[in-house]
Amino acid sequence: MRSFTSVEELENATGEEIGPSDWITVDQERVNAFADATGDHQWIHVDVERAKDSPFGGTIVHGYLTLSLLPLFTSELFTLDTPGAKLNYGTNKVRFPAPLPVGSKVRATATIAEVSETKAGTQLVTRYTIETEGSDKPACVAETVVLLLS
Repeated sequence: MRSFTSVEELENATGEEIGPSDWITVDQERVNAFADATGDHQWIHVDVERAKDSPFGGTIVHGYLTLSLLPLFTSELFTLDTPGAKLNYGTNKVRFPAPLPVGSKVRATATIAEVSETKAGTQLVTRYTIETEGSDKPACVAETVVLLLS
């Protein structure tokens, strides 16, 4: 795991790939819990029997569930031990290039894409790729933005 203690360390790591994280399995129980938490009970995610006849041959993970795994992966990849608060500022771009079948193993890599000064503080853009074991295409590619306050 990488630890960043200053903005300068982050700047020096720009473009560097960090990871990969450990593999985790995204099971139906997690998918069902996400459906309950968000109200998204679309059958392709939660109806195991009906999904067997879908083009995917089974249930697939919600895209936003895949995205929501980023904090878990980040905790394995790096820490921001910089002074001051860290605020989730949003995302610049999120794509789901390939469906993620329930029961698949996924892991992530992170790349420090940009570190810039703003009036509010230092803005950190991190590019994540969530790959699926055995797949040529990633399940998710996303850029997150964190605001580091001093």
